[in-house]
Amino acid sequence: MQKLNFPTYSFRFKNSENKVSIFDVVRKKFVVLQPEEWVRQHCVHYLIEVKKYPLSLINVEKELTINDLKKRYDIVVFNTDGSIHLIVECKAPKIEIKQNTFDQIARYNLALSATYLMVTNGINHYYCSMDFEAERYQFLKDIPDY
Repeated sequence: MQKLNFPTYSFRFKNSENKVSIFDVVRKKFVVLQPEEWVRQHCVHYLIEVKKYPLSLINVEKELTINDLKKRYDIVVFNTDGSIHLIVECKAPKIEIKQNTFDQIARYNLALSATYLMVTNGINHYYCSMDFEAERYQFLKDIPDY
């Protein structure tokens, strides 16, 4: 797999039926290693090990309904009161992050109302804070530590 713009982490892998899987500490299971999953797992470890978010507040790959359409978010970090602190949208490294990626996470945020947004392809990371009154987001250098 490609080297990403994250610190180096220690991952557990397994091979079965000619497929490599990586252990997801959030879902507590092995998942097939695809380029987007490689980015997602790096991001999960970044949130836990660098930003110090508790594992218990992180959720991965859950379904949500937006305008009667079923969608899946990549990573959500909750506040202790159950509200949503951060949504992360992960793309494969070869996927260029463009306006449509921000539009996608903004649509998700209409349903989730997160304070912060992060978009990453593992190479480039973008961070935003939401201004709900003005209905826009503001770019940040990084997301806050826990």
